[in-house]
Amino acid sequence: MTENRPSNALIHEKSPYLQQHAHNPVAWMPWGPEAFELAKREDKPVLLSIGYSTCHWCHVMERESFEDQEIAAALNETFVCIKVDREERPDVDAVYMTACQMITGRGGWPLTALLTPDGLPFLAGTYLPPRNRFGTTGLLELTRAIAGHWTGDRTKLLENSDQMRQHLKEFYAASARGGVPLDASISAQAEQELRARYDVRLGGFGEAPKFPTPFNLTFLLGRYAASGDKGLLEMVRHTLTRMRLGGLFDHVGFGFHRYSTDERWLVPHFEKMLYDQAGIATACLKGHHASGDALLARTAREVFDYVLRDLAHPQGGFFAAEDADSEGEEGLFYLWKAQEFIDVLGMDDAGPLSTLFQVETHGNFRDESSKQSTTRNILHLRNPLEGADALRWERARSKLFQAREQRVRPQRDEKILADWNGQMIAALALGSPLLEDPAYAAAAARAADFVLDRLRDKDGNLLHRWVDGEAAAPGTAEDHAFMIHGLIELHRSGGDPLRLTQALELQAAMDAKLLDREGGGYFLSQPDALLPARPKELHDGPSPSANSQALHNLLDLAELTADQTWLQQARTLADAFADNVRVQPGAYTHFLAGVDRLLMAGPPAAKS
Repeated sequence: MTENRPSNALIHEKSPYLQQHAHNPVAWMPWGPEAFELAKREDKPVLLSIGYSTCHWCHVMERESFEDQEIAAALNETFVCIKVDREERPDVDAVYMTACQMITGRGGWPLTALLTPDGLPFLAGTYLPPRNRFGTTGLLELTRAIAGHWTGDRTKLLENSDQMRQHLKEFYAASARGGVPLDASISAQAEQELRARYDVRLGGFGEAPKFPTPFNLTFLLGRYAASGDKGLLEMVRHTLTRMRLGGLFDHVGFGFHRYSTDERWLVPHFEKMLYDQAGIATACLKGHHASGDALLARTAREVFDYVLRDLAHPQGGFFAAEDADSEGEEGLFYLWKAQEFIDVLGMDDAGPLSTLFQVETHGNFRDESSKQSTTRNILHLRNPLEGADALRWERARSKLFQAREQRVRPQRDEKILADWNGQMIAALALGSPLLEDPAYAAAAARAADFVLDRLRDKDGNLLHRWVDGEAAAPGTAEDHAFMIHGLIELHRSGGDPLRLTQALELQAAMDAKLLDREGGGYFLSQPDALLPARPKELHDGPSPSANSQALHNLLDLAELTADQTWLQQARTLADAFADNVRVQPGAYTHFLAGVDRLLMAGPPAAKS
């Protein structure tokens, strides 16, 4: 049992991810000044490892390397080792992921960065095997090499760190370039980029792996509303339908997995993230509103069913995620053998449903590493179920769900994050009137109260995460932007003026602490985050950026208060990133959806 094993400094942390590593033989320390002071006193470089609790490859690296006594001893002798939960400290992750991409040309988790005692990166990568394998340097060999350079001639390592200091400084200095204000042609370019990448046969954009990127879909819905081009609406409807029919969707228990490893939406990475549920539900709701497609409305309801059943804190607020793995295997909780279908449902139902859901005797799921068949199946459909098939499935689904509940569940990450809760609050508040269910607005209101009551410090400043009674980590621009968005949607849903007042209070706090009044836009982090650079982001990744959402919030506040000051602030924000967006418009679709709204608002009022 882990509780009988020696622990490291992570034992005092609340993050589920850090707790997973609290009994590693690696002498992990949490992010903070103590770790860097120790590195300076002992004249050691820092090994920074960043991951999150539902990450499959993070688990693999822990089992292979961080539980290995020989590797742990080498790490402890060579480095001060810091472990970071990227969901708890997105600002730390943002800076060192940028460094990793600069060094290697790619990124991902687990993120491994080697730093000077001042926190400057000189080497970075993602997953590393424990020892040299297939031409890839192993963690043990890398550690021994760095030890030799650091105690011998560290000149090259320090040169690398100085170069990274300059690269990061220049990168973030150029993160808001300004430029000539954007016009409608930029959104048209983004639309064309999405059209060019659109998978006509399978939905989505680009090749494998495929991510949901729901803000691309809501951008296209905005373009459809302005142009009436039904081809845009069909791109959205088709993509959401293929996602819903594929293995990306949990047909038995509902909710969406994180992304598809293949182009067919069949084989997912099985973790379930709160922000994905919020974003996809929002796209489904808006897609249903535009098209009348009943499957999209049903999908939004089923996502909400999953979130309220499995991710809701009893007192309000929503947990962050569920793991991909259970019993040490990815996806095991969600997969089915053909015989299990028969055992649970009986032959009369198992036969036709196995055909509909493409359950194969030899299985359709292969182990990602070995590529060998597991004899297990990912349930997926070719077409939506209708009539008798739909009724048969609903009866069977209930039985399968009860049978699955007897399995060992994936671990739930019980962090409550302000930004992800803001996204789910907004989705539920939007869905309540569209789906004619007041329970969704009530759940959103409870979550909003939970965040506002528990995730603020003694001065009323927003904090990032709450776990087991403890609120911690400084609030980011994302926390503020998405909570403001959630409160605005709650105000629109129910008309409660308190929600608008709360949104205005958070907007004032965001402007006071995070607005870059010289360079433009919002910094992601507070100014005292121990980072070698203060990150500022615009790129819309798995979720929209804080600056993208802030643009929409400012436009909403202008509309709801009739105060043109907010409209002018929105224009200033849009102009701050104009030249950035021109480089690759398709990477900033949520921001451009805001720009389209801004252009519809018309030119600035003339001064009298």
